Amino acid sequence: MGVGPWQGPWPEDPRYDPELLAHGDRRNVVDRYRYWRVEAVVADLDRRRHPFHVAIENWAHDLNIGTVVRTANAFLAEEVHVVGRRRWNRRGAMVTDRYQHLRHHATVDDLLSFCRGRDLPVVGVDNLPGSVPLETVALPRRCLLLFGQEGPGLSPAAREAAALVVSIAQYGSTRSLNAGVAAGIAMHAWVRAHAGPPPG
Repeated sequence: MGVGPWQGPWPEDPRYDPELLAHGDRRNVVDRYRYWRVEAVVADLDRRRHPFHVAIENWAHDLNIGTVVRTANAFLAEEVHVVGRRRWNRRGAMVTDRYQHLRHHATVDDLLSFCRGRDLPVVGVDNLPGSVPLETVALPRRCLLLFGQEGPGLSPAAREAAALVVSIAQYGSTRSLNAGVAAGIAMHAWVRAHAGPPPG
């Protein structure tokens, strides 16, 4: 994966990283960002981030958080919020946390205060009684998608705080989806409703 050292005269564009130009770029980035500095990639992403946020509760070192961060980067979420424990396993993020804005909140109340200050409705994603099928609802353009951790799902405080709780249709024997998979499905539903085609 990646490309070797730059061939020919080096570009004068300050977005390019001399180390990467000299030694090659083995990062998992799209071709348009080859040889770019991390800061330059983040700045370019910031110009076109989508106005949805993603939050996941982390009360017991949920291993899905890295997957959620990686998927949020793929769908260009504005920010990922980790609620509860600050530490999480970054291996699943595959280094995408360098390009994705992350914010920690000690409690659900702290997250809600953030959302109120930015007029972001909270959409919980869980297969709870009374939830609305995701396939039948129009997600708000500006919103925060909130996911519980693997197993227990959304905490009682998160359920109470959500303006809307949506569920993902399931047809097999398992009771619930992996939280990282559920996050990907919900983010893709947002993208289908609100995003245009990705840049070429």
